[in-house]
Amino acid sequence: MSAGQTETRTGTIKAVPVRHPGRWVAAVAVAVLAAMLVNNLVTNEAYNWAEQLKFLFAPAVLEGVRTTIWLTLAAMLGGVLLGIVLALMRLSANPLLRGAAWVYVWVFRGTPLFTQLLIWGNIGALFPTLGLGIPFGPEFVTAQTNALYSAAAAAALGLLFNEAAYMAEIVRGGIQSVDTGQQEAASALGLTRAQTLRRIILPQAMRVIAPPTGNEAISMLKNTALVAAVPYTELTFTVQNIYSHTYQIIPMLVMACIWYLFLSSLMMIGQHYLERHYGKGYAR
Repeated sequence: MSAGQTETRTGTIKAVPVRHPGRWVAAVAVAVLAAMLVNNLVTNEAYNWAEQLKFLFAPAVLEGVRTTIWLTLAAMLGGVLLGIVLALMRLSANPLLRGAAWVYVWVFRGTPLFTQLLIWGNIGALFPTLGLGIPFGPEFVTAQTNALYSAAAAAALGLLFNEAAYMAEIVRGGIQSVDTGQQEAASALGLTRAQTLRRIILPQAMRVIAPPTGNEAISMLKNTALVAAVPYTELTFTVQNIYSHTYQIIPMLVMACIWYLFLSSLMMIGQHYLERHYGKGYAR
């Protein structure tokens, strides 16, 4: 009996594989589009690859890359820490704490980041002086806001406080994903609320918290381009300064995209290993 045939009581059945013409059509379409893209990258002189290579590792560009990296790290570190505090406030039994955290998340999630950065960049107009003293009473030390406040601080704080609102919801969702019986069991064993959170709840919640946190970190890397509203010099602002003199707009913007893709790829690798670490025992 030949392959593809089956002997039954009623006779020989010839098995015919299921055909998927749609897959072939989609594959051909993707192949054609990919060939068109490669052809455009190779033949389109507007990319000016030589100009990009000339500035790829220029000191100004590398300084912009370093600024982008430290802004990302500062915003994510501060955002995660403040987000944890806000998440705990949202889950608190105290209605005043819950309400304050809700208002914070509502304001910073409900307004554009670019607009927030504009406000942080002009905070001196809102608070001309900063003082230390008794609330609603005399101030013992005062200073001009612009003398204490730099563009770097404005950029970092703007990103940090915005990110904290999103991280608060991510952490809250992660904590709520852990069964309440875990906390009850920990209380029965004599653990305090802080010990329960640190040793039992958060380690289990990290399986849910890690993936969106990694996505937020990658988004933050790209959101640093918005600090031009402050204004503060980072990678995108740097390439804008370059092409304002060379008039090579597309080459410089493509070069910035290459740097962002490189940094994002490194972060994606880290995110993969982080998720794998906290997903032990849950991987499908």
